[in-house]
Amino acid sequence: MVGRSWPGVRPEFSRYLTVPSTAGCDHPGTAHQWHVLDNGPLLESQHRSPAGTILAVHGNPTWSYLWRSVIEAATVAENPWRVIAVDQLDMGFSDRTGTFRRLEDRVTDLGDLTDALDLTGPVVTLGHDWGGLISLGWATRHRDLLAGVVLTNTAVHPSGFSLPPALSLALHPAVHRWGTQTTPAFLKVTHALAHPKLERDVEAAFMEPYGTVAERAGVANFVADIPAQPGHPSWPALESISTDLRTLSVPSLMMWGPRDPIFSDRYLRDLMDRLPHADVHRFEGAGHLLPEDRDIATPLLEWLAGALPTSSQGPTAADDGDTSAGMSGTEFRSMLSELDARRDDQTDAVVDMLPAAGSTRLSRSVSWASLARRVDAIAHGLAKLGVRRGDRVNLLVPPSSELTALIYACLRLGAVIVVADAGLGTRGLGRAIRGAGPGYLIGIERALVGARALNWPGERISVGDLSPAKRRLLGVTTTIPDLESGGSSAMAEDDAAFETADPDADAAVLFTSGSTGPAKGVVYTHRQLAAMRDTLQATYGLKPGDALVAGFAPFALLGPALGAVSVTPDMDVTSPRTLTASALADAAAAIDATIVFASPAALVNVLASAAGMDAVQRAALERVDLLLSAGAPLGARLLQRVQQLAPRAKVHTPYGMTEALPVTDISLEGILAAGNGDGVCVGTPVAGAQVRIAPLDADGSVTDTLGETPDVLGEIVVGAPHVKDRYDRLWITEQASVVHPGWHHTGDVGHLDADGRLWVQGRLGHLITTPLGVRTPVAAELAAEAVAGIRRAAVVGVGPAGTQAVVVIVETDSKSRRAGLLDAATTQIVRSSVLERTGIQVSAVLTIPDMPTDIRHNSKIDRSALSAWAGKLLSGRKSGRP
Repeated sequence: MVGRSWPGVRPEFSRYLTVPSTAGCDHPGTAHQWHVLDNGPLLESQHRSPAGTILAVHGNPTWSYLWRSVIEAATVAENPWRVIAVDQLDMGFSDRTGTFRRLEDRVTDLGDLTDALDLTGPVVTLGHDWGGLISLGWATRHRDLLAGVVLTNTAVHPSGFSLPPALSLALHPAVHRWGTQTTPAFLKVTHALAHPKLERDVEAAFMEPYGTVAERAGVANFVADIPAQPGHPSWPALESISTDLRTLSVPSLMMWGPRDPIFSDRYLRDLMDRLPHADVHRFEGAGHLLPEDRDIATPLLEWLAGALPTSSQGPTAADDGDTSAGMSGTEFRSMLSELDARRDDQTDAVVDMLPAAGSTRLSRSVSWASLARRVDAIAHGLAKLGVRRGDRVNLLVPPSSELTALIYACLRLGAVIVVADAGLGTRGLGRAIRGAGPGYLIGIERALVGARALNWPGERISVGDLSPAKRRLLGVTTTIPDLESGGSSAMAEDDAAFETADPDADAAVLFTSGSTGPAKGVVYTHRQLAAMRDTLQATYGLKPGDALVAGFAPFALLGPALGAVSVTPDMDVTSPRTLTASALADAAAAIDATIVFASPAALVNVLASAAGMDAVQRAALERVDLLLSAGAPLGARLLQRVQQLAPRAKVHTPYGMTEALPVTDISLEGILAAGNGDGVCVGTPVAGAQVRIAPLDADGSVTDTLGETPDVLGEIVVGAPHVKDRYDRLWITEQASVVHPGWHHTGDVGHLDADGRLWVQGRLGHLITTPLGVRTPVAAELAAEAVAGIRRAAVVGVGPAGTQAVVVIVETDSKSRRAGLLDAATTQIVRSSVLERTGIQVSAVLTIPDMPTDIRHNSKIDRSALSAWAGKLLSGRKSGRP
């Protein structure tokens, strides 16, 4: 029997069939009519053989309509899949049975349906909400057919987790029947969880099978059957499925909307623990109704093609024949090797600069021997607490000797450090921590207050001592002083050393700046961290005994690994603009620094405050041998001024990203020699690194070949031993970045010149597609910034792709009070400068008081936000501030 259609559903997909029931709640001989969306008959009529079957199971209170995008995409795919999206009994357009169906019954029901369909393998289950649990029950009982498992926002409700508040409310006797059956409140609340809001016709389709009180009986019963306590009738079935799940070894994919008040990230972490081999992707900003919030069909089919390839499918990634870029033949040397070699050394290893007291700035030093003892003691204390190899430990501690000891203690233990700093902003920091899902959170008091208030995951540990009242208030279980003391006692009783960590085990999750979207977690192994250290040593000639000032947060972690004494200036490293020239010079003087690492934003403020330095401070900077400006390009004029502060230093600007730092390097002399060009010259590859270009098509899309041909515009692709292992819980993002095995697609665009130097011209997401072709923003921005009175510039495209107009947005030296059109005279000068240098015709020049930048670097401009804002302003719509 053929049914009807709904928005986004072909009429021929809807069908009914009668299925004999073997469920315990039914009398023998009972049969029920099921409604399903099934593309199998259509594929058969087209003489197209599916690669397998996706068995899609909805939750409460949705129905098979939830999977309409999956069934359509699977139908039109070059290698199609059959999709059977079921309406569970008492739900959707399937029979209202008049019986209370429990979890065990529903798993049996699904098996009855697949038996009636005479389903054969391979079968991949796809489940959402309570449909996830039911699909897993089917999966564990049909292993002969099962080829894979896909889950979206669901749970197996392990004991020890409290029921989500929304479900607790729905179960309350005073609310349950009224909220779930008498009225459509439960449905409306569920539909309101969509981001963005459901279209009216889509919401109407979701509501259609639940129009009457009788039709909503299954909704009410589904809620009542939630096994919240061990005594619940469905608890045994829950326990059985939860336990059997651990024995599944088939390919698995979890796609998750973290903005879900029902099934939060803690349920994802539990499922990852039960299926540790699963691929995972978290869609930031998406919520409970993930299939409505995001396109899950495309990544699902891509995953199926990779996880379950068929003979008819070709390779899933282009290959230029060179996949060795990320491999290294060098012997692994632990990040702790220098610390271990110097554990009896009484000279300084780490120096902390203390806040200035009047004109005097004090410092506090920790010797190599003391640091080694602390690292060992803290590692033993953490182990005694229960931290194990592979456990994630979030460190919310400013760069200092304290943070250094904690980092190396975790590396010693084999725990995975999670580094997400306040430079992400409170919201971004919270997203990062929840995404990484640490088991432990070590922080200063301010961080612990935030963790308690915002419910960040992880057992809380305080860096410093706290009163018993504060411990209770903040939910702190112990402190680092307590752990260190306990670890020292444990070492005295048993001095057994920790085993050296597996070089290819996870060591760290470092977060990107969030300048191009939500911050991404980047996973490094111990081998890759060590390769980063080795690359820096080989590229810049660093050696044990060097003295480095770390004014750029990432390098604050590497001092002990390099064998160098390190100091962080008195500044907020998450806000580079807080670094003053005096603070930098005092840090350099404290260790007689030979090396300075700093970000461009920090150096800009150093130059602005240089007049406040005294003779002693100037002398300290004049003794520096190497100065690195890392994080974003800094113009030659500013670097020349920096050179004047450190006249003896070789000034370098490495190019890289959180995923690979550094990739290329160029000196000030090299920048001057390169001169003006299309973009910013960032030099040649550092030791062990390779750079390729993936050319762009005429519409700006990236082709699948890699090359080194000079002057070809394309995406910058890099390979090196110190490139990241993967993106954390971002399977889709990771696949896009490793289209070519052994290489990382950076998302930056640029070209190589005839001398093998790399020029960065912008980001893929910031390309401007004009009627005359693809344009990149960086060279035009540099041309605009060359105009007197222009402090910073951003060049964006406004309008539909292929017909975009080029708009320049500037921040002036004399800050404008409001956003709008720049004055006519300066506008003409900017237009002429851009045209002369790049050949680009500028349609409009706008001014704003401040550029929207990332917090960490204060230099990466959000061109996407500016483009949207400029489009509104130029079309006469209310634009606000970007």
